[in-house]
Amino acid sequence: MLKNALRNRRRSLLTIFSIGASLCLLGVLFAIYRALYLAPPIPGQELRLITHHKVSITQGMPSAYAEKIRHVPGVRDAMIWQWFGGTYKDSRNSANFFARFAVEPDRFFNVRPEINMDEDQKTAFKKQRTGAIASDDLVKQMGWKLGERILLVGDIFPVNPELTLVGTFNDPATTQTLFFSREYLRELQKAKNPNGNADWVGMFQVQAESADAVPRVARDIDALFAGASEATKTESEKAFVLQFAAFLGNVKLYLMSICGAVTFTILLVSANTMAMAVRERAREVGILKTLGYGPDAILFMILAEAGLIAFVGGVVGLALASGMVRGVRSALSVVGLSTLAITPDVAAVSLGLALFIGVASSFVPAWSAARTPILESLKSAA
Repeated sequence: MLKNALRNRRRSLLTIFSIGASLCLLGVLFAIYRALYLAPPIPGQELRLITHHKVSITQGMPSAYAEKIRHVPGVRDAMIWQWFGGTYKDSRNSANFFARFAVEPDRFFNVRPEINMDEDQKTAFKKQRTGAIASDDLVKQMGWKLGERILLVGDIFPVNPELTLVGTFNDPATTQTLFFSREYLRELQKAKNPNGNADWVGMFQVQAESADAVPRVARDIDALFAGASEATKTESEKAFVLQFAAFLGNVKLYLMSICGAVTFTILLVSANTMAMAVRERAREVGILKTLGYGPDAILFMILAEAGLIAFVGGVVGLALASGMVRGVRSALSVVGLSTLAITPDVAAVSLGLALFIGVASSFVPAWSAARTPILESLKSAA
C-alpha cells in the first residue's frame, strides 16, 4: 500500500496538499463552531451575567441600577461595564484597535476574580484616578511599559481620557483589552457638559454566588426593572457575546454550508485521483488475483491506500489550521473566540473526516477493480 501510494509521487503530493488545504479550512471552521456553540464556559465566566437595556445594547440605563442589582439575592457583586470606543493614535491603522472599557476599579476584581495580576498593581488601579490596566497580549503588541501615557480620543463620548498604565493582567477570556476608571470618565463628562448624561451607562457585569443561582438571578434582575422605562435584559456572558456573532446572520447555517461544500469538493478531487490510479493498475490487480489474492484483500488494499493519502493530507491540514487560528483568534476575540484553538476533539473529527473522504472517494473504483474477473482485468490492461 505504501509503495503504491508513492508510485506517482507528484500526483500523490498534489492530492495530499489539496486535501490538506481543504482540511485546513474545515479545521478552522470546526474550531470556530466549537468555540461559539459547544465549548464549556471559561473558568469564571459561568458565574457572570450581563445586564443591558432590553431594547438594544446601544440604549443607556441609569447608573443607579448597579446598587439595586447588588441587593438582589444571589448576587455577589455588580459593577458598571461601559464600552468607551474612541481611537488610539492613528485610527486608520488596524493595529491600534482594541477594546476599551470603563469599569469600577473597587469592584472590578470581585466581579472578575479570575483576573491574574500583581497585588500592587491591583491597588494602584483602585487608587489612581487615571490609572488603567491592559491585557498582557495588548501590552506586548503595543510595546507599552508600566507608567506609559495612553491618550484616547473619544467618539461616542466627547472627551479624551489621559491614562497611565499601572498594571497588566492575564485572563484567558479577555484579550486585546484596556480597562480604566468609570468615575474618571464620569468626571470628564461632567466637566464637558454638566447637564449631560454622565450618570447613564450601557451595561452592568454581575457576579452570581453560584452556578445554580445564575438563572434565578437573571430573572430577578429583569423583574426588578420590568416596570421601569428602561427595562433590562440579563443573560449569561457567553450568550451576550454570541449576540455579536448573530449580527453576521445565521452563523451556524453559514458554517455548515461551507463545510458541506468543501467536503463535497474534496470527495470529487480524491475520487478522480483514485479512479485514475486504479485504472492504471488494472493489470496488476489481475495478476494479484492469479496469485491468490481475493476480492476482499484487493478492496482493502486500495481503500487503505486512499485512506493513507487522505490521512496524511489531514495531518498537513491540521498543521496549517493551527497556525491560522492564531490570527482568527486575535481578529474575532470580540465574538467569543478568544480561546479558539485546534483542540483534540476538533483534530479527531478532522482526521476522521479525512479518512472517511479517502475511503468513500475510492470505494466505487476499488469495488469495481475487486469484482472484475481476471481475464477482463488482463485484457483491459493490454
